[in-house]
Amino acid sequence: MGSLTVPPTQRVSAQHLADMLTATRRRTKALCADLTGQRSLGPRLAIVNPPLWEVGHVGFFHDHFALHTLYGLPEYQAPQAQTLYDSSKIPHEARWTLPLPDWAGTWAYLDQVLAAMLTRLPDGGLASEAQSYVYQLTTLHEAMHAEAFLYTRQTLGYPAPSTPTPALDGAGAGGLPGDAQIPGGNHELGSDASVPFRFDNEKQPHEVTVAPFAISRAPVTNAEYAAFVDAGGYQDRRYWDDAGWAWREAAQLEAPVYWRHSNAGWEQRRFAQWLPLAPHEPVVHVSWHEAQAWCRWAGRRLPTEAEWEVAASRVPDRSGQQLLPGKRRYPWGDHMRDDQASNENRCLTNLDEARLGPVDVAALADGDSAPGCRQMLGNIWEWTDSLFAPYPGFVAELYEDYSAPWFAERRRVLRGGSFATSSHLIHNGYRNFFTPDRNDVPAGFRTCAIQTQ
Repeated sequence: MGSLTVPPTQRVSAQHLADMLTATRRRTKALCADLTGQRSLGPRLAIVNPPLWEVGHVGFFHDHFALHTLYGLPEYQAPQAQTLYDSSKIPHEARWTLPLPDWAGTWAYLDQVLAAMLTRLPDGGLASEAQSYVYQLTTLHEAMHAEAFLYTRQTLGYPAPSTPTPALDGAGAGGLPGDAQIPGGNHELGSDASVPFRFDNEKQPHEVTVAPFAISRAPVTNAEYAAFVDAGGYQDRRYWDDAGWAWREAAQLEAPVYWRHSNAGWEQRRFAQWLPLAPHEPVVHVSWHEAQAWCRWAGRRLPTEAEWEVAASRVPDRSGQQLLPGKRRYPWGDHMRDDQASNENRCLTNLDEARLGPVDVAALADGDSAPGCRQMLGNIWEWTDSLFAPYPGFVAELYEDYSAPWFAERRRVLRGGSFATSSHLIHNGYRNFFTPDRNDVPAGFRTCAIQTQ
């Protein structure tokens, strides 16, 4: 094994790493199986990658960081892999014109890299610290791209993928009005060493003070958002800041991007299919600008990421006036429960494409946080008001381009994960980050009451 210094990392079992890697690869193949023919590259858009290139990039990421960097193998496992798939060096617009292998050659490359990684794990017992860090880094990177394949399909209007996961029935659960009252106090924001894998932007955990606040028990629903649209909110300049109004005018939007009006009322497009707007599902595929405009109309505000994390992870005392010490890794406790297909786990959260879309906001009550907030993990990503910025003590880690290049872009933090997010990836401290104009991501929002003096 090559000499590699990695951040302090819990050693995990070799079997866990192998299982996570192979399960993620099955997911990638299931989500991309029909992206052939013209779909292999698709249209050239700033918000998507050509699928044939993106799958190859997934393999290259494993190849570069595991086989090349960790194990010191001098050559990549496919000819010209670095010149084809290195996202740090290949401009986005060039990815449609590269001499890429066909699908058979691309999958053969990924299979070869996977086999080489698996054979280098120990036969039982704990993997090394370096293996534990690198294998989780590369596998979670693949999991992020698997989610991106889903919202690429949505963006391009492709049919939903044929995935082997069981359906999660969240229809008919209804709405969940009202706020959870959260006591203020000191909070350690970020992920500590108890989390098996932490990305660099989750570090270092640091103490912040959060004032008492009230946050909605559930995200804003389609019906609640439609009231804003029907009231002329997209035409009323008062609800939009300068950047948001300019974005809305340029996009020529009169409603969320995948909505249309029919004789029967609002409809929403899910992949290639138009469906009646489900009133109690959370609004999804709205930008940060749209979330802010709704908040101004409704007299509400977005939570900060610290407030969001407190509502997801902290436990109030019996009086409800103070926060108990410590925090949970997940809203319901400290364990995800690995079998995402079991009935028990499915009643906690909508992750791993348990359903190819959101469920009603009142569904999944067993996954509530201690203060009573529902679906804080899974279903939809949630915009916060916070800029994506480094925490005190931030140090870029092995994948240097993961966080550091984006701090200056005035991206906004999203929390919580969506129906398309991997359960291996998400926890209360995970930070996602996109520019405020992005409405292709499966994101919505929940809101806080504005405190009056």
